[in-house]
Amino acid sequence: MTDHKVMNVREFSKELLYRFNHDEVIGLSAQLAYFFLLSLFPFLLFLITLIGFLPISQDDVLSLVHRYAPGDTIKLIETNLAMILEKKRGGLLSFGVIATIWSASNGVNAIIRAMNRAYDVTESRTFFVSRLMAIFLTFGMIFVIIVALLLQVFGEAIGLFIIKHLEMANTFMIIWDTFRIITSFFVMVSILAVLYFLAPNKRLRFKEVWTGAVVATIGWQLVSFAFSYFVTNFGNYSATYGSLGGIIVLMIWFYLSAMIIILGGELNAILRMNRFPYHK
Repeated sequence: MTDHKVMNVREFSKELLYRFNHDEVIGLSAQLAYFFLLSLFPFLLFLITLIGFLPISQDDVLSLVHRYAPGDTIKLIETNLAMILEKKRGGLLSFGVIATIWSASNGVNAIIRAMNRAYDVTESRTFFVSRLMAIFLTFGMIFVIIVALLLQVFGEAIGLFIIKHLEMANTFMIIWDTFRIITSFFVMVSILAVLYFLAPNKRLRFKEVWTGAVVATIGWQLVSFAFSYFVTNFGNYSATYGSLGGIIVLMIWFYLSAMIIILGGELNAILRMNRFPYHK
């Protein structure tokens, strides 16, 4: 085994800053934000069509979005989604929904390109394989959202049922709510880990992607809440952009979210380089 020097905090920060500039994270984040916006309504349309077979309502989906979406963007999303649903008719397996899945996977496909950039590899997989992977990961994200919704919808009811029928103290509800939050957190970490594992055109080990997934999950939640607080209390985008204010806020949120996701992948790439310095 070849010995190598472990990167300290200063060296790590320097490497991350270099990659931030060299891999054009700012530009890639802007591209991802654009694709996220294009994918948003097809993604929500397919999600709501799918959960029509589950005991989950459209309001439950929007309440989950509202938990993280900044400012009045939820009104923008709700209004446009309602208009789309009014015009959209047909079954789940219709051609329109298949096209919707294809459109919704555009955002994930952009993430695949960003992860290839992080690991300095070119995409050698065929267009068909890459698109199938993007669709697979899109379904994975839908699964995560459904799990989060089920925890939200049924979590409190299950907790109250246990308290009532097992005569447990009300403090159990606090424990149960904490369990639901922790479970949601680890579900999100898991889907990001799968994304970081499958997206790059590089053979990785699953244990190599967990650090970036955990950091990206925590970072995304903190940035979402901080940006939402800023927009609610200080930002007045309507004064500058008028009726486009909601769209601008949504795009900035997508931009920050994309940057967090990319930085999670860059973090994994740096840690892998430090661990295997002679493996490109």
